[in-house]
Amino acid sequence: MNSSNTLQHSPYNALRMGILAFGLMLVASCSQTFEKESAANTDMSVLPFSDPDNAGDWILNTVVSDEFDGDIIDEDRWYIVGKFADGQPVYKHPDKPHKKVWKGRAPSQFSGRNYRLEDGKLMLETRWEPDFPFTDEIRVPVFGEAMPHANITTACFISRKEFKYGYIEIKSKAADAEITSAFWSMGKGFEFDFFEQFGDHRDPQKLDLDTELWWSIRDWNPAIKETGKPVYTEHKDLGFRVADDFHVYGIEWDHTGVKYYVDGKLLSTVTPDQVTQWAKANRDVPADYQGYVADKPLSLWLDQETFPWHGIPDSKADLELNSPEGEKDDGVVDFEIEYVRVWQKSSQY
Repeated sequence: MNSSNTLQHSPYNALRMGILAFGLMLVASCSQTFEKESAANTDMSVLPFSDPDNAGDWILNTVVSDEFDGDIIDEDRWYIVGKFADGQPVYKHPDKPHKKVWKGRAPSQFSGRNYRLEDGKLMLETRWEPDFPFTDEIRVPVFGEAMPHANITTACFISRKEFKYGYIEIKSKAADAEITSAFWSMGKGFEFDFFEQFGDHRDPQKLDLDTELWWSIRDWNPAIKETGKPVYTEHKDLGFRVADDFHVYGIEWDHTGVKYYVDGKLLSTVTPDQVTQWAKANRDVPADYQGYVADKPLSLWLDQETFPWHGIPDSKADLELNSPEGEKDDGVVDFEIEYVRVWQKSSQY
């Protein structure tokens, strides 16, 4: 028998050839997976509402963005604050287990049950819920008076993935009630509030609250005398009630400052120097203070809160004063979010 034929048909050679074939298949599979993931992370089919021609050369960050069109919330992407265990809400961040988790501004408290996915949207719920197991903790807040948590539960989602700089966009409709619907963020030592929208009001001296865009940058450095207060803020009249319909809010954020867009149109622009000038004119800060503290990675927040200085719902009927007929008895009002999207440039990844 020819020795080459013997080698060719030996069990050892067959095994070697099988391993080689499997390796080639694995390499091909990994290559296809990488190509799919790369394509997903450079999705060019979804672009900022204010830049439909992509003049900014934006790349969708699919790790942070969320369309909310699935059957369940991706909890690798979002931390749902106050999820229940053994009949009690638990306030423990999955990535920062030793860090104190904020339970919400009293009298409201975050509940991990206060959300649902419906018709391709995330619905964050504020509930009139006197029987909720509220915490006994009473904290002295940075703003307003210390109050117990009671009667009202709200929702809070925190992004588990951080990013630095980019174009941030949300399509949403505020809850039509005397509470806030907020889209904001936290980074190391700073807070960047994209909006805190007060959906309704009772105070005749504050009739413009439900048409107002309020955004701000806050410095949480304990060395600053007025820590936590805005080092820059703007109050803009949008010309529409924030709870009447969906609108698109876009924030372009980088080392050169902030550009704010509403429904695709530029509303405001601010540079780091202008932020610093505002801080020095309005806050007790050192002469060499640099106010543009929003220069580090951040994580996104979606939540609802009570603002006692603007008024608090004092009953279920008061909370649902503007709810449609037939929906006034469930004790629930919704902050509706169609999507949250973040784009970055290749240099920002």
